Amino acid sequence: MKMNGQIVGLILLGLALVSLLGASGVEAAEKRKRAIFAGGCFWCMEKPFVQLEGVFSVTSGYIGGRTKNPTYENYGAGGHLEAVEIVYEPSKVSYAKLLEVFWRQIDPTDSGGQFVDRGHAYTSGIFYLDEEQRQLAEKSKNELAARKVFAKPLVTPILAATPFYPAEEYHQDYYQKNPLRYRIYRSASGRDQFLAKIWGQDGRAAKKWSEAELRQRLTPLQYKVTQEEGTEPAFKNEFWDNKRAGLYVDIVSGEPLFSSLDKYDSGTGWPSFARPLSPERIVEREDRKLFGKRTEVRSREANSHLGHVFSDGPQPTGLRYCLNSAALRFIPVADLEKEGYGEFLPLFQKK
Repeated sequence: MKMNGQIVGLILLGLALVSLLGASGVEAAEKRKRAIFAGGCFWCMEKPFVQLEGVFSVTSGYIGGRTKNPTYENYGAGGHLEAVEIVYEPSKVSYAKLLEVFWRQIDPTDSGGQFVDRGHAYTSGIFYLDEEQRQLAEKSKNELAARKVFAKPLVTPILAATPFYPAEEYHQDYYQKNPLRYRIYRSASGRDQFLAKIWGQDGRAAKKWSEAELRQRLTPLQYKVTQEEGTEPAFKNEFWDNKRAGLYVDIVSGEPLFSSLDKYDSGTGWPSFARPLSPERIVEREDRKLFGKRTEVRSREANSHLGHVFSDGPQPTGLRYCLNSAALRFIPVADLEKEGYGEFLPLFQKK
């Protein structure tokens, strides 16, 4: 049987495309990496990672124990923890991002389990697979501790990965296979209630702190300013002449309040802004404590005293939000993503 040159050419082109696509698939698979996290019940740890772009698969399983090939019936006795193994493409989602998501699913201050599930098998842990992961995990944990989102010390260990054993098939994708049971369990576990209390509905730290907790996590000046409506000295505060690009967030809650794009030198010796990031994040109220009437500025989420707003600012707003540095924490643009404020990056990319 004879074929003309055009048909032969099409066949050869098709074979070349198949070969190319196959090679691309192999290359993509070779670039994938693994991450392993323990955060209590593995049913609850799958969904947050599955939803991330760049995550190829999430598998529930067991890690950290002494026995080989553990099962659901004996993994605890062998010293294993419930965990998830994540296969991801670093070009699409970074290990740092996975760490950020991990911290927001757990109580890292609990050494006895997670929420309603108690015992070693339900404790949290980061199991690194190489030196880079170890360093990133340590950095992430230290940064979270520095932010003082949690009142207690972080006890989640960072450990070298041991063999990971996939759990039985009926445990995989449990939230999809058994949606009703999953919702009932998750609601009853206390996990969501705890996370909402700590991070709020928009994923940012939203805990309402007691006086004792605030005194523990804030410096005396920060406490005096935010809780007792104090005022720090002009020209002798952290941000009055800060010219770096980034966000200014509430020192108590982490709520994003002001941007360096709206900061200007008012000559007063305090950080001054022409406008807030969003008016909804700011509460204004009348202040008659000194001579005359002023307008106090407070954060909505944490009710922190920030400073005052005046009508002698630059156009187009004509406003001057005169704030205390002690009420703020500054996050440089380079750190926005890892600190959980990546949504604000486009503001600075436009400039």
